[in-house]
Amino acid sequence: MITAAQMRAARALLGIDQRQLAELSGMSLPTIQRMEASEGNVRGVVETLTKVIEAFNRAGVELIAEDAASSGGGRGVRFKEPAPRPD
Repeated sequence: MITAAQMRAARALLGIDQRQLAELSGMSLPTIQRMEASEGNVRGVVETLTKVIEAFNRAGVELIAEDAASSGGGRGVRFKEPAPRPD
């Protein structure tokens, strides 16, 4: 699974816009826009999701699933549950 927030964050790490991601993944710009406008997990055809994930991998960004270990080396950023705020 990939979330819309992961897609936006990955693009930001690469310094690319939605149009460039569309070109890298072989998808249309409206498809990328629709994916990033999703709430939570991106829904779509498995082949489309795979192409986007592969484009990020080729560009050097690893998308890490929740509770999964990172298989790559290098620096990174990971989402986590925020600490509860004291009352």
